[in-house]
Amino acid sequence: CVSKVELSVSCQSLLDKDLGSKSDPLCVLLQDLGGGQWAELDRTERIKNCQNPEFCKKLVVDYYFEKVQKLKFGVYDIDNKSFDLNDDDYLGGIECTLGQVVSSSVFTRPLELKQGKPAGKGTITVTEEIKDTRVVYLEIEAQNLDKKDFLGKSDPFLEFYKQSDAGTWQLVYRSEVIKNNLNPCWRKFSVPLQTFCGGDFNKPIKVQCSDHDSDGSHDLIGTFETTLTQLQKGDSSPVEFECIHPEKKLKKKSYKNSGIIRIKSCKIETEYSFLDYVMGGCQINFTVGVDFTGSNGDPRSPDSLHYISPDGINEYLIAIWSVGSVVQDYDTDKLFPAFGFGAQVPPNWQVSHEFALNFNPSNPYCQGIQGIVDAYRQILPQIRLYGPTNFSPIINHVARFAAHSAQQGTASQYFILLIITDGEITDLDQTRQAIVNASKLPMSIIIVGVGEADFKAMEFLDGDNGVLKSLTGEPAARDIVQFVPFRQFRNAPQEALSQTVLAEVPKQLVSYYKWQGWPP
Repeated sequence: CVSKVELSVSCQSLLDKDLGSKSDPLCVLLQDLGGGQWAELDRTERIKNCQNPEFCKKLVVDYYFEKVQKLKFGVYDIDNKSFDLNDDDYLGGIECTLGQVVSSSVFTRPLELKQGKPAGKGTITVTEEIKDTRVVYLEIEAQNLDKKDFLGKSDPFLEFYKQSDAGTWQLVYRSEVIKNNLNPCWRKFSVPLQTFCGGDFNKPIKVQCSDHDSDGSHDLIGTFETTLTQLQKGDSSPVEFECIHPEKKLKKKSYKNSGIIRIKSCKIETEYSFLDYVMGGCQINFTVGVDFTGSNGDPRSPDSLHYISPDGINEYLIAIWSVGSVVQDYDTDKLFPAFGFGAQVPPNWQVSHEFALNFNPSNPYCQGIQGIVDAYRQILPQIRLYGPTNFSPIINHVARFAAHSAQQGTASQYFILLIITDGEITDLDQTRQAIVNASKLPMSIIIVGVGEADFKAMEFLDGDNGVLKSLTGEPAARDIVQFVPFRQFRNAPQEALSQTVLAEVPKQLVSYYKWQGWPP
C-alpha cells in the first residue's frame, strides 16, 4: 500500500512583483520524471497581497522509501485567471528530494530564481502533516438471534455505519458470515479510527445484524445505535446491546429483542508507519561490506568482478551507488562505515574479514557515498584477494552497534548492512547464527550477488521460502535478509536495483519497533 504524504507549505519575505500592492503567491509542486521532464503533482491556493503566506491547502504526494523522488517547489505571483503559470511572475523555488523533507522535522531552504541566484531574502518551509494512525480493534459475539431461515438457523453477519455530517449513514465495516448459528462469535477485526468514526468518539454509530441470503436479499435481524465511547466500556467487562427489529417492535407489545450483541473487547491501538518513525527522528545507518576474496578474479584482469572498466565502473560500484543514493537521505551526518572481507591486508598480509576500506579501523567512516567509492578505488591495488568468504564477522560487527543502540530502548537508530559478494560463502553455519541473532536487533541485511554463481546459499539466507533457522534450530525473530542477484538488473535502469532491495526495509523496520513496543 502506498503512503500518501501531505505537505504544508509556508514562505517568508517573498519578492514583491506587484506595483502598489504585495504579490499574490501560489506554490506549485512538480516531480522529476527523468530526462529533464517535470510533471505537476499539486498546487496550493493563491493568497492575495501577502509576502509571508501560509498556504492552507496541503500538497499530496505518493511516498516510496526505495526511490529517490526529486521534487521542485515553485512559488508564483498570480495576477490572472489562467491555470497556466507561464504568464505569471516567478518568485523563486527549490529542488530537493522527498526523503530530505520527511527526514527533517522542519525543512527550510532559501528560494532561488535559478541555480545559485537567490530570490531576495525569500525562504520556503515544508512540513509533513502528522496523520492519525490509531486503529480500533473489536471482538464481538451474539446470543439468541432470531431464526430467519425456513429450514436452518440464521446465517448472521454484522455491518457498522458511521453518521456523516449530513446525517446519512456510511458503511465502514462488514463482518464475515457465520453459517447456521444463532450464537455466533465473529473473528477479531480492526478499522482505522478515522474510517470508523472520523476520530470522534461520540459520533453516532449504527450496528446492523442481518441474515445472509445467497441471492442478496439479506433479512434484517436487528439493529442498535451506539458510540465508540460506549463500545470502549467493553475493555474492562463485556458490554451488551439489545438487537432491535423496528417493525417487530411496533407490531408486538410483548417483543423484547431479536438477540443480544456482546462487545467482548474494544481496544484502540496506534499503528505506526515507517514515515512516523522517520519523521520522529529515527536515523538509518548505512554500512557496506565488500567481498575481496580470490574467487572474484584478479582486479587487473578484465574478466574480474573487481575490474574497473574504462568508464570507471563495475558491478560493486553500481550496487554501492544505487542503494547508497536512496539511503543517504535518512542519515544526517552522511558518514558511512565501509569494510572489506576475505583479503590479505598490509603490512603483515594477514587475512582479514572486517578491514576498514580507508585502512583506519578506529574511524572506518567514509564521507558520503562518493567517499565509499573513492575508498574502494584506492584500496583495490593495495590488497591481495584471498579467502575464505566469511560473512559472520561483518554481520556481528554491525550487530554490536545495533545492540548498543537497542539498549537505549527508543526508536532512534536502525542499521542497514549492504553486503556485495560473488556468493561463494564459507562460514554458512556461523552466518546463519549471526542472522538469527541480528533478527532480534534494529537491523536489516541486503545481499547483492555479483557475477555468475548459482547463489543457492544466498537464497537460503534470504528466508523467503520459510523461516531461516540457526544450526541449533533457533528460528529468526523476523525476516531481515533481502538477496538479489545483480545479473537480473544488468539491462535495467540503475534505480531498479535499489527499488527491489530496499522495498522490504520499511516493513522490517516497523516490524522490529512494533515487536519491541517502541513508539516513534
